[in-house]
Amino acid sequence: MTRRKTRHQPTTARLSRESLHLAKEVRSIQHRAAEHDGCIVSIGPLVFFSTDSGDAWILEPADQLATRLAVGGDPLPVHIQETETNFAIGWQGHYQIDGDTFLWEDNDSRRLNIIKGYPLKQLLDVINKAG
Repeated sequence: MTRRKTRHQPTTARLSRESLHLAKEVRSIQHRAAEHDGCIVSIGPLVFFSTDSGDAWILEPADQLATRLAVGGDPLPVHIQETETNFAIGWQGHYQIDGDTFLWEDNDSRRLNIIKGYPLKQLLDVINKAG
């Protein structure tokens, strides 16, 4: 995985308020993770997904940015800011999909996490349709 020099780099985009309510989407996908309910949602440039193992993520596929929203059904804190026309996310790391493996490199520890069992075919289908 390529190392990048950014640390919690915020991504900012301009969207109409009708097209994205970021905090609402984060809470919704965290709730799905708490219920161990797999779900994949694409909104604007972002992809949210939860798994039946209780994990949840928000991805920004263009730059392969990722923030973990839940682990084992337990929600995690996430740094987001929203205004009427902008949003910013404190990205925690970068992801890559390699075959049946989800790789995630944490910005702080530089630790590479290897995760198997995610619905990667469906996730890639959503990413490709959104892009």
